[in-house]
Amino acid sequence: MMKNTLRSKQTGMILALFVCFLFLAPAPVRAEGPFTIKIVGAGDNMVNFLQANPSGDTGRAASLQKAINSNLSLMPFIRIVSPSGIPGGATVPSASGEGVDFKRFSLAQVHLLVTSSWQGASQVELRCFSVADGRFMFGNRYNVGAGENDLLDVADKFCADFLDAVIGRGDFFRSVMAFIKTEGPLKKDVWSVRPNGRYLTRLTNMQGEALSPTWSPDGRRVLFTHIDKRSHGLGVYDTSSKSVQRIKFPGNTVIGPVYMPDGRVAVSLTDGRNPSIFLLGAGLQKERRLDESSAIDVSPSVDATGSLMAFTSGRLGAPQVFLKDLRSGSVRRISQAGSYNTDPSISPDGAMVAFARREGGGHRIYVQDLVTGQERQVSFGPGSDEEPAFAPDSYFIAFMSSRGGSRGIYVTTRNGGEARRLPTGPGDAAFPAWGPSPKQ
Repeated sequence: MMKNTLRSKQTGMILALFVCFLFLAPAPVRAEGPFTIKIVGAGDNMVNFLQANPSGDTGRAASLQKAINSNLSLMPFIRIVSPSGIPGGATVPSASGEGVDFKRFSLAQVHLLVTSSWQGASQVELRCFSVADGRFMFGNRYNVGAGENDLLDVADKFCADFLDAVIGRGDFFRSVMAFIKTEGPLKKDVWSVRPNGRYLTRLTNMQGEALSPTWSPDGRRVLFTHIDKRSHGLGVYDTSSKSVQRIKFPGNTVIGPVYMPDGRVAVSLTDGRNPSIFLLGAGLQKERRLDESSAIDVSPSVDATGSLMAFTSGRLGAPQVFLKDLRSGSVRRISQAGSYNTDPSISPDGAMVAFARREGGGHRIYVQDLVTGQERQVSFGPGSDEEPAFAPDSYFIAFMSSRGGSRGIYVTTRNGGEARRLPTGPGDAAFPAWGPSPKQ
């Protein structure tokens, strides 16, 4: 029997990681030319990061350092180095980099060093250097308000700027994620959270089970499957009014909704014997079938242009992942190995599809490169890794995993890496769904 919900698995070891620094250095200083760190070898796919002891310590510096380290510890490719491991200590003579003995930090295998300098309690300057050659990479000054949240906001801003510089994609720390939290038998609700655990918010409180949330392109609504004792339906959470509407459809299956770029919705509905993927209009009225098949078709996922749709189908017997060009109508199978592949998530740039493959007693997440045709396993357990979801930057992948004993949301990249658990509060968490790319 084919699963009707999203499933996926995540990253283990990669043999080569190329981290290209595209330097977005803010005024007044900018790094000259690109700098590249090449890390090769199993187990060496990490960038070692350290913050030097701050100068002009206002008493808030330690809190800011802790918040930055906490944020960056979520990155699958970053390892936080302890200051105690630095020969001679982690204090530097100048936050500008002048007079810094980078060789000491290199001996401790630090790759990136961040210095900080406080001007009173209301402004801090943070600079990032490459330890290998002492080169300045980027830096910025941040105004700091008096509240604790203001300090955390600065940590988020710096970490977003940091990712902009080192991988060219900084929206991770600017984004929001919807997910499903289990609170008891037949009680699952939609919550939202920043990926670093801030602003954890319950969005729904309904009898029954919410599943498979998806954000509208403008970020104003969260659509989700809702199942109660009587029927399947679609729930719509409005972020402005904070109200929820439930819409019932004929039949007994309404699963895996996904917003199209134009605000319409693709969803699997019962129409005859098996679920099929339909297009719903802006008012969630059925318009037409998106794929002609007599088999079970579920789990649609579309790219940012709305021209490519990945989905799961049983048309060959066991479930496999297919890709349909919605312009030409052509369909091709993209999961070439394995007898049970489900729950695809196509990257917004249309270059890759992540999906779950059943192996042994669990699932693993794979990524299919639609450009090169190469397949990469990015999840190695333990436990079962399922429900992959590409971030709007097409780089990070969130997924549900049982590896910690309970179900939680983890993050990796399309290249793999050590999966890190995202903080979502107590209780099982599943079905991660990234919000649209934030406006800066």
